[in-house]
Amino acid sequence: MDTFIFAINAVLPIILLIGLGYVLKQTGFINDHFLDVANKIVFRIALPALLFYNVYSVNQLSDINWPVIIYAAIGIIVLLGLGLIFSNILIKDRKQKGIIIQGIINANFAIIGIPLAESIGGNMAVANVALISLVAFPLMNGFSVIVLSVFNDAEKNTNVLKTALIKVIKNPPIIGVLLGFIAILLRTYIPVSNITNELSFSLERDMLFLFTPIKWLSQIASPLALIVLGGTFKFHVIKQLKNQIILGTFLRSILTPLIMLGGAVILAKKSTYFAFDNNMYPALIALFGSPTAIASAVLAKELKNDEDLAVQIIVWTTLASIFSIFVIILIFRFLGLL
Repeated sequence: MDTFIFAINAVLPIILLIGLGYVLKQTGFINDHFLDVANKIVFRIALPALLFYNVYSVNQLSDINWPVIIYAAIGIIVLLGLGLIFSNILIKDRKQKGIIIQGIINANFAIIGIPLAESIGGNMAVANVALISLVAFPLMNGFSVIVLSVFNDAEKNTNVLKTALIKVIKNPPIIGVLLGFIAILLRTYIPVSNITNELSFSLERDMLFLFTPIKWLSQIASPLALIVLGGTFKFHVIKQLKNQIILGTFLRSILTPLIMLGGAVILAKKSTYFAFDNNMYPALIALFGSPTAIASAVLAKELKNDEDLAVQIIVWTTLASIFSIFVIILIFRFLGLL
């Protein structure tokens, strides 16, 4: 019973905020213009602030758990390979191949993953999520741009790697993570006071006027993003895309957590280097248990791929994740890993 209640408490807050966004949109309380503006606020301002704040909370580089970051990077590359195999075998339309591939690799790590990790493991889990994002965001976004460009005939003559690099560099959440990482690096060169045994300079103490608004912005990122996600649900174009939707949902919501989270548990028991402790599993669940990222639809539209399929995969993997995340938490809790 305790396991059931734990899982409910972890998943239900996310469901309630998504449901709130859907109801507000359907009743006309909010409209498409509000959702567009709110999405920009989240993606360009609040989310980078949240990621910077979480990375900045890491005291020093020695606190970083490199095995879990390496596993996350390897996992994303493995998912890229699986996406290439399944899409080339089962999908005929070139512009849908890239959508299926990015659907499996581009996780809604920030919007769903961060509040999920916080629900499961608290502040320590959120800090680990932020650290994993150092490698996850560049890889997920970079690979997504590459595959969408490769499978789009109109992009054949462009420099794919250059396009991907520009997109990654301009990505606001990545900028937030990198600025946080730079802050950690600079902190190693700040002298420690002999009297207080604290750093002689810190943002939270000496630049409170800057640190406070960053903290406030970080606090609105997840709830606002979940409300926007609920408001953008649109159930259309389902019939003609049924098989592609089923494939994309299966790959992201079932196969991904089965392989990557199962692999993490097995590896932790067999390997001394990848001996993850229970503080790391919430972050891995956030990465490999989350649905497809909302930003994938934006990328699909910009790179002239099948935007309708991208939207449907986002919607259905999000719905499926309500059940898959619940099952994942139950299993990990039963195994004593949470």
